[in-house]
Amino acid sequence: MILELMPYRACYPIFKLVYSTAANTSHNMGFNEASLVISKAGTTMKKLKPRARGWSYAIKRPTCRIRIVLKDKSLYEEEDFFCLEKFEWIKRRSTQI
Repeated sequence: MILELMPYRACYPIFKLVYSTAANTSHNMGFNEASLVISKAGTTMKKLKPRARGWSYAIKRPTCRIRIVLKDKSLYEEEDFFCLEKFEWIKRRSTQI
């Protein structure tokens, strides 16, 4: 994994978290570790701040908690599996037209 080779200080805890998540998923759910893919990873919490005249602005608050969501790529067909949400939106939009 590329996180093993990066010189940054935060890479090792994230590396441990990813492997721990994969191990927990394979043990608890019975998935194969080689077929797991990170679908979402984030550290920010999204909130809305009220403004004047009923408007609101989005605030992205950084937190120290890391959330990693894994998906099993063997459950999806190759053509239907996209990691980026933008491609999923384009795919949904093209099927509606």
